[in-house]
Amino acid sequence: SAAALLVLAAAVGLAVALGLRPRAPVNRFCATSNNQTGFLCDDRATCVPASQVCDRVSNCRNREDEQEELCGDLPRSLPGYLVFRCSNPAYWVYADQRCNGMNNCGDCSDEMGSLASCPPCGSEWWSCSPVLYEYCSCIPRRLCRDGVQHCLSWSDEYIC
Repeated sequence: SAAALLVLAAAVGLAVALGLRPRAPVNRFCATSNNQTGFLCDDRATCVPASQVCDRVSNCRNREDEQEELCGDLPRSLPGYLVFRCSNPAYWVYADQRCNGMNNCGDCSDEMGSLASCPPCGSEWWSCSPVLYEYCSCIPRRLCRDGVQHCLSWSDEYIC
């Protein structure tokens, strides 16, 4: 037992001396400039928005956001922090698409309910029941008073 420990200590010492230290997994989580979930590049400075990972366009200098081990079996090959699972288990979206005002899941589970935990409509949004499938509980204020009904109550044309 003592001899085995001595051999192990010698092996670790040799590995360290040769620069063969075991590498800890790299934490790639980061927050983008608009506080969205992102993927940290090898340069430790570039934070790629989650939805731009595995999009066949390299955003990192060394293409690590497009590597086969990361993108080979979506969404299973992605780190969990980059993925939001819709209420329908067959669907998923990138984490930065949760609470973005758009109906990315198709059933609004990325915008409403306990799974998403989204804050109320922000200042750039109007709260209503939209008539368009594209939105869930808010519409962009730029659509207010544009002569087109976007809310069931028409509040986007008369109150907004």
